[in-house]
Amino acid sequence: MEQQYSDQELARRAKLEKLIESGIDPYGHAFEQTHHSKEIKETYKGKTHEELEELNACVSVAGRIMFIRKMGKASFFTIKDKEGLLQVYIRIDNVGEEAYNLFKMADVGDICGVKGRIMVTQTGEITVCCTEYTHLVKALKPLPEKYHGLTDIEERYRKRYLDLMMNDDSMLTAMLRPSIIKAMRTYFDSLGFVEVETPVLNTSRGGATARPFITHHNALDMDLFLRIATEIPLKKLLVGGMERVYEIGRIFRNEGIDTRHNPEFTTVELYQAFGNLDSMMDLTEGVFRFIAEKVFDGKMQYEFGGEVIDLSKPFRKVSMCDLIKEKTGIDFKANNYSLDEAKALAKEHDIKIEPHFTVGHIINEFFEKYCEEDLVQPTFLMGHPIEISPLTKENPEDPRFVERFEFYICGTEYANAYTELNNPIEQKKRFEEELREREMGNDEAGDIDESFLDALEYGMPPAGGIGIGIDRLVMFFTGSPSIRDVLLFPHMRNK
Repeated sequence: MEQQYSDQELARRAKLEKLIESGIDPYGHAFEQTHHSKEIKETYKGKTHEELEELNACVSVAGRIMFIRKMGKASFFTIKDKEGLLQVYIRIDNVGEEAYNLFKMADVGDICGVKGRIMVTQTGEITVCCTEYTHLVKALKPLPEKYHGLTDIEERYRKRYLDLMMNDDSMLTAMLRPSIIKAMRTYFDSLGFVEVETPVLNTSRGGATARPFITHHNALDMDLFLRIATEIPLKKLLVGGMERVYEIGRIFRNEGIDTRHNPEFTTVELYQAFGNLDSMMDLTEGVFRFIAEKVFDGKMQYEFGGEVIDLSKPFRKVSMCDLIKEKTGIDFKANNYSLDEAKALAKEHDIKIEPHFTVGHIINEFFEKYCEEDLVQPTFLMGHPIEISPLTKENPEDPRFVERFEFYICGTEYANAYTELNNPIEQKKRFEEELREREMGNDEAGDIDESFLDALEYGMPPAGGIGIGIDRLVMFFTGSPSIRDVLLFPHMRNK
């Protein structure tokens, strides 16, 4: 079927042919940029016409044409580079008739190069007075209208390139994300942690409770799992003696998609030999405040989810069972309920029971139903049941629970931390319990990782470990309501 073009698209294709006939490559060549828009505006802001004439500052810039105002023998147009917009003044007397005619063929959306000197207009706008105009790229499709053309949020996610062109907030978020990750690296490195890389393809699904993606390796004729966590290999490095390690990397979980979940996402996992849960609390508070200091000029209050979140105060510490008791009157800590008793309590409170549930799973369901959304200010949630924490050291005072926290802001989990389980005999028992869960229908439960058990038998030092969701962290700092806003290429259903 022959493709149908709009009138605008036909006109642009006609101009494409004219460029070719004139001996001009419609898709250009390298062009040297000496400056970007923000640098120019900041450097020459407040200068008078006379001061700029005396300076005779020359620049070479390039960008996409976003606006054109043609006025006979002189025109204004605006280009956009990675830092923002910059106005250009072009005059036939300055560039010559041939170059000016070439400019007159330009459309909004084309990419060009401009050499010229800095001037200021009568309205005080810093402008490049063009002395040399270079066509670089012909755009065959018109850009969306600024206020009407890219309002469909699904289309913004599908065509992120248009979103970045048209929406300054999207570009800002895209540029802030790497700055935030760089600050995290700087902070961890300053504490003596070493960044490492571990396999994405694994023979075991271990390291978290999640449904994995499965792929097949042809040469080895074996199924492999895309990693659901980086935990197991990083702990093996502690066994090897690396002591302080972290990895920033992509994680893959075969789960649903919503404002907080994407099938592939980015985490940092970090492990500290001879540390514990307290070490991870200090690190969590430290990295959040370091990001605020280095990336956001020390700002400690952030509007998010309709709340003002304060990072300057010590983060709150609460117990899962204490919160449940406050909300429901049920004290799971003081009462050692049997499974039947816990199921009866769940039924009274309209909590759905799965076949693999134990008392610990039911406690967690009570928390999620009654307490989770109330954790607004930065909060360390502690006191998790042992059944839902297969890689965590048990609480020596009450072995029903473990030394673990989840870090919450506005009812959303941002981090998960443990005092790590390093007893190979106990770890094998936990793996076997997970295997039983999977046999009972929990397809998110893990299996027995023999290679990890083998490593533990050589001795892993006592350690603290944490995983932080980088996408959610970026959502918080940029005030983004959806994970799709902070992923450049979120997964979308096929049209």
